[in-house]
Amino acid sequence: MTGENAVRAYTAAIYCRLSEEDRNKKNASDDSESIENQRSLLKGYCAENGWEIYDIYSDDDYTGSDRNRPAFRRMLADAQKKCFDVIVCKTLSRFTRELELVEKYINGLFPVWGIRFVSVVDNVDTSAKGNKKSCQIYGMVNEWFLEDMSDNIRAVLTDKRRNGRFIGAFAPFGYKKDPDSKGHLVIDEDAASTVRLIFGLYISGMGRTAIARELNARALPTPAAYKLAHGERYSNAYTSSLHSRVWRYGTVERILTCETYIGNLVQGRVRSISYKTKKVRPTDRSEWIRADNTHEPIIDISVWNRAQEILSSRVRPSFSAAEANIFGRKAYCSLCGRLLRMTKQKDRRYLRCSTRYYAAECPGVMISYSRLCESVLSAFVRLKDRYSDEERISGFIVTADRNTAMLDAYIRKQARLRADAGKNAGYMKNLYIDKVNGIISQEDYIELMKEFAAEKERCGSELIRVGKYIERIKEQIASAGTKEDMIRRYLRCDALTFELVRVFIDKIVVYPKRPYSRETNTEIFWNI
Repeated sequence: MTGENAVRAYTAAIYCRLSEEDRNKKNASDDSESIENQRSLLKGYCAENGWEIYDIYSDDDYTGSDRNRPAFRRMLADAQKKCFDVIVCKTLSRFTRELELVEKYINGLFPVWGIRFVSVVDNVDTSAKGNKKSCQIYGMVNEWFLEDMSDNIRAVLTDKRRNGRFIGAFAPFGYKKDPDSKGHLVIDEDAASTVRLIFGLYISGMGRTAIARELNARALPTPAAYKLAHGERYSNAYTSSLHSRVWRYGTVERILTCETYIGNLVQGRVRSISYKTKKVRPTDRSEWIRADNTHEPIIDISVWNRAQEILSSRVRPSFSAAEANIFGRKAYCSLCGRLLRMTKQKDRRYLRCSTRYYAAECPGVMISYSRLCESVLSAFVRLKDRYSDEERISGFIVTADRNTAMLDAYIRKQARLRADAGKNAGYMKNLYIDKVNGIISQEDYIELMKEFAAEKERCGSELIRVGKYIERIKEQIASAGTKEDMIRRYLRCDALTFELVRVFIDKIVVYPKRPYSRETNTEIFWNI
């Protein structure tokens, strides 16, 4: 260490992480053996460099793609407060496996906060000139590791679905998981009686809204409430709100259209948007995976067919294209957490919570559609002012320029590997000539050929791996410019559109009207 680093007394933060359950734990609350090994290694490294340890941050049983690791978040908060000078990890993957976080913190915010980052095994040190490229390459490799692992897991789950095995975390309402056969469903009679009641009421002529009112009047538990009451750790966006305790039109319709109740499994209706997020999107019907007669049915096929006939005859007219709701699945009630639905009243459109139609517990909220459009457009204009300059745009877009250095590095590595493979082939040829000429013995020839063959196999495997990395980087470079153009195009928009709302807004929460006022408060959660 030279210059300022040689004389300055550093204060270090040690970060350790393990993603798997360690079998060597004596108690669930104990740190794993691997965490202890990481801690010992990093404490020794700090001692060698004369760094005082500020704190040791440890996340056990957390994946590197989890951004909400408690110790990780606490360390970042302390880093922003400049409580220490350097963060020390065993490897970069212990800190994160996401390239986005590498760029955001290690190459972005840490230099601004005056924080140095060191990963001991990777030999990454942000105080070293030119180390940024190595850090980016390690980050890219870790990101691809996550992507490959996600693809492998998805392939295994798809195979299980095709074989008729249920892979959901929670059994559908009316069923429970068979304790004696993994992936098999058995009937839960308590919940199944409610399912039979719903089908019976529907084919007798009662509508879905009326059925929901009837179930609420009988105080029958909803699917979410039933799971929670039976000790299942069920959780969704509504389990802590009124919505989970109230039967609704949509809940009844999902039961009436679920083929699970006639003994079939239809899985893969949704899939995750990316391995980086838990958000999902609906899949096309052609992608659904169907397996028939996998378990005992609750509903007789004749009852099912009759219910489907009634459903198809009661399709409600929809709004015209000009009247489409651009806030679909974006606007929510602040009181019960339910999605707001479009309604018309005297040629005026409103978004309102429909809970009050099913139960009296939620008075519901309502907002004029035109007023919400004005409010969101004004907020978007303010957002454009924040992200109007090039520096801010580049701050949240992965540009092609950022990947060019990585591409060059891998192309150079590919050239070295090809050169090594050529040399190795020459060595093997010369070795054979030496054996024929009697320069080396048969035993030495066999031993050396084994070594050269192993090196040839290693070079071949490495060339394949590097070739895949090069193709991936090229794809990212090609798509980065498209993403950047897309964001800039949206930031130039002056009118609210469905696409603009989809790209920039995560959700909008609508609050009740203020007393003695026609104004309605809204809260917008942005995607950037």
